[in-house]
Amino acid sequence: MYRGRLRRDLDDWVKRGLLDAVTAGRLLDDVDRRGAGFSIGTILSMFAAVLIAASLLMLVAANWDVIPRLVRVAGIIGLIWIFHIVALVARSRGADRIAAASLVLGSAAFGGAIALIGQLYHLSGDTFSAMFLWFSVTAVSAALFRSGALTVVAGVLSLVTFGGGFDSFGWSIGSHGLWAWWPPFGAVAIFGLSHWTGASRAKHCGYILLVIWIWWMTILDREEVYAFAVALAATLIFLALTFPRSPLQPLHRRLGASASFYTLVLALSGFAYVQGSALDAGSIAVLGVIILGISIAALALEGRDNGAVRYLAYGAFAAEVLYLSYETIDSILGTSAFFLLSGLVVALLAFVVIRLEKRFSRPVAEVKP
Repeated sequence: MYRGRLRRDLDDWVKRGLLDAVTAGRLLDDVDRRGAGFSIGTILSMFAAVLIAASLLMLVAANWDVIPRLVRVAGIIGLIWIFHIVALVARSRGADRIAAASLVLGSAAFGGAIALIGQLYHLSGDTFSAMFLWFSVTAVSAALFRSGALTVVAGVLSLVTFGGGFDSFGWSIGSHGLWAWWPPFGAVAIFGLSHWTGASRAKHCGYILLVIWIWWMTILDREEVYAFAVALAATLIFLALTFPRSPLQPLHRRLGASASFYTLVLALSGFAYVQGSALDAGSIAVLGVIILGISIAALALEGRDNGAVRYLAYGAFAAEVLYLSYETIDSILGTSAFFLLSGLVVALLAFVVIRLEKRFSRPVAEVKP
């Protein structure tokens, strides 16, 4: 997607005389050398690894009654070593796709070994402990091999581990004990692995883990005032990251577009939760104006350069308008009055945003051929 868009832009710049064809070709070649393009071979190799991994896990679940117990254990442990040795050899010879697929198979074999040993020797335990061990070992392996594929697997396993905690301990925070606080450390581990291995897409798993954990800790288990506080804090963080000339803008550039997107998700979902719990029409209307205002501010501050924020703000604005027209207003006249008030608020926000854009924008010299 990125390469196709870049190629169209380069072709347009060449036609307009802003760039010569030789430089455009060199820029496109540099993108190809860095491996930023879509590779069907890589996708197919990873699909093959996932299918083989699924077959291994299904064989373990079948419980091989004919094969002696010790042979089963030795076989699954042998598979773990074989896959990792193949990955080492493949990496030394520059076969990165085979190395990535082998590491994914090795991680799957380790998960199968946990299930098999627990099944054969009737070890006491729970789903969370098994998944946490699998996640931890996969994360260590991803760091040692500097594998982007294993980083993605570790990110997915962190989410599955969090779900396994609900299966083992229930939804009450007190029943989880100290383990209720592991997700922030797991998210930090995913962020670190994503930076170390270059698997930037894996950081989404860390953000999702954090958002779900914050919802569980401060919203679902507590009163609406905590949800409002979380939403307000998330809004302030979003504004601090995206506001022009903000001291946190260098941090925002390092974190990337995902930081502002997931912060906005937390802010909008928190206010929506409080709004859904409100009983009087006045509170619902006020929270509606807040959500609409945040959506417009997000579009003004981040919508141009961040497509995810742009579409989220569009969706939140449309959903909020529909919700308010359905829930809070009892008559057509009341609906008209509310939309008139909202329109005036939007117009005021638009005026402020335009003034800010003029104030913070820098003059850009015209590019001449």
